[in-house]
Amino acid sequence: MQENKLKIDSVIPGFSLPGIDDKIYSLNDFSDKKILIVIFSCNHCPYVQAYEERIMKLQNEFVNDAQIIAINSNDDVKYPDDSFEEMKKRAAAKGFNFPYLRDESQDIAKAFGATHTPQIFLFDSNRKLKYEGKIDDNWQEPDKVKSAYLRDAIIEVLNDKEVSVPETFSIGCTIKWK
Repeated sequence: MQENKLKIDSVIPGFSLPGIDDKIYSLNDFSDKKILIVIFSCNHCPYVQAYEERIMKLQNEFVNDAQIIAINSNDDVKYPDDSFEEMKKRAAAKGFNFPYLRDESQDIAKAFGATHTPQIFLFDSNRKLKYEGKIDDNWQEPDKVKSAYLRDAIIEVLNDKEVSVPETFSIGCTIKWK
């Protein structure tokens, strides 16, 4: 559905979305971090589920410099597992250490040009896109990852280097449009 995907060096689209903690989040809430990572996510996708532990590990590893936020834009009428209440349950059960936000209107997914879950958008301190794509090259077997694209991009941005692999093809479930 989406063909207007953000290009590298695009400025992050603004947002104001409810989190599972019932707070409203916007870009200003993350201004203290050098890196902001937006992950389009959901509850029911097996690819997302396979990556949840790795996402939490990355948030812990880079807690001082980077903030990960997950955004669920899926249609929760056709996919009730992705409802706001189910998001709260999943985050509590898994112990998410990052904000999990609901994009009920799907406007934010459209603004980013997101197509998949999980799909990663990494922004630098100027909130310009420096990496877009997947987390790594092996969603099924974490111990067999050869290319940790997201982690490498975080390190390169923190060291003021160009991201060596700025784009990868997102694998996962498609966003469930209304």
